[in-house]
Amino acid sequence: MITKYADKYISLGLKIAYYRKKAGYTQEAFAEKIGRSVVFLSQVEGTGSVAGISLETLFRISEVLNVPAHKFLEE
Repeated sequence: MITKYADKYISLGLKIAYYRKKAGYTQEAFAEKIGRSVVFLSQVEGTGSVAGISLETLFRISEVLNVPAHKFLEE
């Protein structure tokens, strides 16, 4: 994905990874909980590529991790 907001996507992915690990989930277990593939999750969390997520997915992540959705978007 080409975007001028690459740094924001990377920051979002890093926050997802942080809260996922804090909650004790592996990528495999978490991907299953949110109904997405491990490949998708690794692309979102990785810093080598830019991958976007839908609001539906963000809200599901927020719900599973019990973290308000806005926390993932804060600077």
